[in-house]
Amino acid sequence: MSPGSAILAARAGSTGLAGLARRPVTVAAVGLVLLAVALVAGIAAGTVPIAPADTIGILARRLLGLHVTPTWTAAAETIVIDLRLPRVLSAMVVGAGLATAGAAFQGLLRNPLADPYVLGTASGAALGAAIAVLIPVRALILQFGLIHALAFVGALGAVLVVYRLSRVGASSPMTSLLLTGYAVSSLLAAGLAMAMYLSGAGLRQIFSFLLGGFDSSSWGRLAVAAPLIALASLGILLRARALNGMLLGDDAAAHLGVDVRRERAILLALASLATAAAVSVSGLIGFVGLVGPHVVRLLVGPNARLVLPLAALLGASLMVGADLAARLLGEIPVGVVTAVIGAPFFLALLRRTRSGYEL
Repeated sequence: MSPGSAILAARAGSTGLAGLARRPVTVAAVGLVLLAVALVAGIAAGTVPIAPADTIGILARRLLGLHVTPTWTAAAETIVIDLRLPRVLSAMVVGAGLATAGAAFQGLLRNPLADPYVLGTASGAALGAAIAVLIPVRALILQFGLIHALAFVGALGAVLVVYRLSRVGASSPMTSLLLTGYAVSSLLAAGLAMAMYLSGAGLRQIFSFLLGGFDSSSWGRLAVAAPLIALASLGILLRARALNGMLLGDDAAAHLGVDVRRERAILLALASLATAAAVSVSGLIGFVGLVGPHVVRLLVGPNARLVLPLAALLGASLMVGADLAARLLGEIPVGVVTAVIGAPFFLALLRRTRSGYEL
């Protein structure tokens, strides 16, 4: 065990959940079961209900190539494969990406209240989508329209501007990064308000993006976004050692052999890429990147090698559950559901932080 991991393990052992911290395999097994249940429930439930047994049979036959005698109609198979499966998988990928990015930002900033949108990603994506609505051009490439493309560009562009403006000498101190992010987000929010004022009949499209959802999910969009989110999340996971070191402070990380400046820039870029790709598919969906990592950290401690993959599991399950609830409640925006769940959790977390909670 590395020195950084040893210190983190000692800190995890000091919590009341130290028993679970010694059994991360149990938490992972529970997470996988939750994810499997969410997958089946998310596909089976809907305006046209499909029996869970038939859902599993269709998935086994079409995805795994198993010889299963059909007990379902051709229409049911079409609904599962062409409509609900890409939607559920999109929710899983987006939830996992946001939770992984949230865990990375919380570790980098050493703040449990950080989320994937802390550096202006949400404001940049929203302004990009609003500008796309104002442009009288409609094009579709790989099932991605101008709204999705400009949302992706806006999200990454906002983070790049924040990072460049926050540089002091050759580095970007965390305090300067956060303050710059707040300032740039405020400026972008003003631009978004103006775009909404000018949008006229397109205002509904902008609101739809701001509230988030998966009603327009497709295999094509998933095929473009999933590799970006997966590669960015994998890159973050491969830098778990550096993230563990930075949890202890920049000086301690440097003593452990971590190139703090380089690793911070790489982790910020990867987390921002995962967030931008997720937002371009689903719109703005809050709280998953905050709730998922924090719940996992309470269960297994702060070790990034455990937090990152388990947060991805929980984030995927939470997002599928929120999307299912949104559908059953009449296709309301998924962002509304996650806000109803996440806002009370955020308030409890803030209260705990004021009481001396330490990441």
